[in-house]
Amino acid sequence: MRLMTRTVLAAVVALLACRAALAEVTVTYTKPDDYTDVPRGVYDRERTLKDFSAYFATLNKKLPPGQTLKIEVLDIDLAGRLYPRRSGEDIRIMNGGADWPRMHLRYTLEENGQVLRSGDDNISNMNYQQSHTSYFDSDPMRYEKQMLDDWFNKAIVPKVAKN
Repeated sequence: MRLMTRTVLAAVVALLACRAALAEVTVTYTKPDDYTDVPRGVYDRERTLKDFSAYFATLNKKLPPGQTLKIEVLDIDLAGRLYPRRSGEDIRIMNGGADWPRMHLRYTLEENGQVLRSGDDNISNMNYQQSHTSYFDSDPMRYEKQMLDDWFNKAIVPKVAKN
């Protein structure tokens, strides 16, 4: 019994130590009901924000252990335009005109409580349909994710490399 207790305790301590060493990304959505372009339906809006949260969570793999990136999403304008339909299933049409993806973000990159970088960025990708994307065509947010990848690699990664 003692051996099992010690083993479980050691495993918990090891997990906590690993957790402390990992980089962390947190995201908050400020007034999502007021965003420029997020689906009208509650289910679709929640799914969209969950998809963004899942995407942002993957960024921790690109940060050194011990760093924390806090992102506050202030506005989202998805690629294309949303056209309401009677059936409730809205349709998003992307024609490559003035319908490119945009986001307004506020972020802070910290390490050991020290701010390495912070900013308030309006990001967009006017050439979203002509740019190469590393996401599948079946991903409805492939253009937004590629735009965020480009922002992350330009705004965050160089600062990480300097430290």
